Amino acid sequence: MVGLILVLHFGLFDVMAWAWRRAGVNAEPLMNRPARAVGLGEFWGSRWNTGFHRLAHDLLFRPLRMWLGGAGALLATFAASGIVHELVITVPARGGYGGPTAYFVIQGMGVAFERSGAGARLGLRRGWRGRAFALGAAMLPVGLLFGPAFVVRVMVPFLHAMKVIP
Repeated sequence: MVGLILVLHFGLFDVMAWAWRRAGVNAEPLMNRPARAVGLGEFWGSRWNTGFHRLAHDLLFRPLRMWLGGAGALLATFAASGIVHELVITVPARGGYGGPTAYFVIQGMGVAFERSGAGARLGLRRGWRGRAFALGAAMLPVGLLFGPAFVVRVMVPFLHAMKVIP
């Protein structure tokens, strides 16, 4: 499952961007070396799925910032990302509802903490501490994003159909 996710995000999407560029369209790859992120905010803001980030920033974060302030708009945007992921993960799996939204709310809280005074004092936006915080915050709750219902009802049948597993 991890391999398939990596192939999609770093293989197929890069090939698609290359094909669009060959056709004369200025299409940038969606991933911008996410393993080089030195903080959780940098990971989500400029390295992972940059197309979704731009869309969410322009359509949600910027308009919401006027009413909710920066931190409120940040959390609302991450919650909206969770809802989008509910539609593509838990709805097809018919289970695990709320997990993706919880995952992305945790991510938003992590970015807000990283940007806080305490996060700055801890050095969470740079160096090894920033990398460790980003890795831990993104990976430790990943079971909320891809819960058992998704694995059993979507991934296992898909891998069976591909004849990857018996």
